[in-house]
Amino acid sequence: MIVAIIQARMGSSRFPNKVMKEVLNKPLIAYLLDRVSQAKKVDKIILATTTKRGDDGLAKYVDSIGYDVFRGSEDDVLSRYYEAFKSIKSGDNKNAIVRITGDCPLIEPGLIDKVIEKYINESMDYVALTPDFAEGLDVEIFSESLLNKSFNEAKLPSEREHVALFFHNNSEMFKMSRVKNSSDDSSYRITIDEPEDFIVIKLIIEYFDKNNLKLNFENIKHYLDENQEIFNLNANIARNEGLQKSLEKEKTRK
Repeated sequence: MIVAIIQARMGSSRFPNKVMKEVLNKPLIAYLLDRVSQAKKVDKIILATTTKRGDDGLAKYVDSIGYDVFRGSEDDVLSRYYEAFKSIKSGDNKNAIVRITGDCPLIEPGLIDKVIEKYINESMDYVALTPDFAEGLDVEIFSESLLNKSFNEAKLPSEREHVALFFHNNSEMFKMSRVKNSSDDSSYRITIDEPEDFIVIKLIIEYFDKNNLKLNFENIKHYLDENQEIFNLNANIARNEGLQKSLEKEKTRK
């Protein structure tokens, strides 16, 4: 069984409540769930949020639109994934976890399927995207055994907060690969981490809805190329800012 676990919470330090911000009267988390549900190779979708009271509304909303919800640790995201997966896993010995973050409302269903296909066809332990994909299309898949190993052995706070970091820190132990991009799209940013990101996402969704256009990345890329003032709104924001902050914090503790 291929289980997509989406981590999301309301307490983001950079942009609180971002996943429930609305565009065209629809929360961003609903856009994300809709798009993940279009991936043909995903068998199950579950939202993994925290037990904090501030996430009650998020959990209630996602449950109300028909998706499973698991609530666990805020800071130990690795344990949240482990427990979320345990709550719904099947007896299948080929279980795998697709990791998606709540800041990717415009994720590509076809790209999710490509990552899963590579994982299955090449018998990998872990597959992700190369860094030249746009930020906001992020998706990765890993085996149940890899999740179990990292849950039991990851010690660094950064490895508990950032689910895949243990895999990368111990890459020699696993069969890891990446889906390659046909072009360098790393300068495009369609994630939702900062208020400027929300403006960009809102403008994209509204434009595509108004003009009845298919909301896929190639069309989004063309739209941003033709509207550089929108592209530039969030172009100066550093990629993977949350991970970098965690690693810097860890250095100061040593």
